[in-house]
Amino acid sequence: MAITAAQVKELRDSTGAGMMDAKKALTETDGDMEAAVDWLRTKGLAKAAKKSGRTAAEGLVAVAVEGGTGVAVEVNSETDFVAKNAEFQTMVKDIAQTALNVPDLGMLTDTEIGGKTIGAIITDKIATIGENMSVRRMEKLSGSAITTYVHNAAAPDMGKIGVLVALSGENAAFGKQVAMHIAATNPAALNEAELDQAIVEKERQVQIDIARESGKPEQVIEKMIEGRMKKYMAEVTLVNQAFVVNPDVTVGDAAKEAGVEITGYVRLEVGEGIEKVQEDFAAEVAKAAQG
Repeated sequence: MAITAAQVKELRDSTGAGMMDAKKALTETDGDMEAAVDWLRTKGLAKAAKKSGRTAAEGLVAVAVEGGTGVAVEVNSETDFVAKNAEFQTMVKDIAQTALNVPDLGMLTDTEIGGKTIGAIITDKIATIGENMSVRRMEKLSGSAITTYVHNAAAPDMGKIGVLVALSGENAAFGKQVAMHIAATNPAALNEAELDQAIVEKERQVQIDIARESGKPEQVIEKMIEGRMKKYMAEVTLVNQAFVVNPDVTVGDAAKEAGVEITGYVRLEVGEGIEKVQEDFAAEVAKAAQG
């Protein structure tokens, strides 16, 4: 029978198996999902399937640059201990280097390293290391010059926060300062034009409601809103933020003094947005004892 892409995706999501392994399992079992899971288990993927439901909120962000292209990739694990594992770090480094030549995350897991897809490599590591893992995010950046910075580095070019900065000209020292600034302040956007306008309008409405509580005339309120929104932009947009290296100037002004323009940036932090399940120590030990 014909195996659909939806069936392959469902099996991959439930077992953590690679695309080709999932397709082969479904082909061998005539599309029977339960039988396909059992087929994967007999091929040594049972451990990976067992771990696939666990929350992976630790791990590493790796950065890589080639010419005018930079990439940041987040690879998650369940514990920080695994992130310190040399075998895990080598895998993350290889994935980041491969990502330089892949357009997006959707294609990354199906790209091969040494004759095996990244999805299959991840599955193998789940089975051997014993924790759930995933390639969660990938962001690319292009520009005349790309600078990188990694915060809380576990190894060269990988750590808890990875930053890429694109500049209009060569100035590696300034680019590194900006990357460190971004790691520290986590701006919402490069400038006002790139901010989500829905977020801007929501903030404006909040400020209007606050101002009206004062009971002041509308003309006064309008001026208050103008000032408060300017302050808001100075807090959330990179070029308008006070530069951490010299708070007397904005990042945008510092770039002009350095003879460059910041054309883009990427910031990835491990586990950002993942809800971690809190367990007490006894429960954690009991869970580990059960495998």
